[in-house]
Amino acid sequence: MGMELSTDTAAAARHTRFGTLPERIRLEDTIEGAKATPSGGANPYDPEGSWKFSSCLALDLGL
Repeated sequence: MGMELSTDTAAAARHTRFGTLPERIRLEDTIEGAKATPSGGANPYDPEGSWKFSSCLALDLGL
């Protein structure tokens, strides 16, 4: 009988936590607008940092 009581308590706790769906989020609330800032120079290419954004199988394998 004590087993049923603990199961009912656990079921009630689960229902309290997960019993209802969360409220809908409007699309307007998920989008954040930000102004673009122009780059600081005439040549925005950065050879030191460019390797971070490209994918190379030889680098992935450590060759």
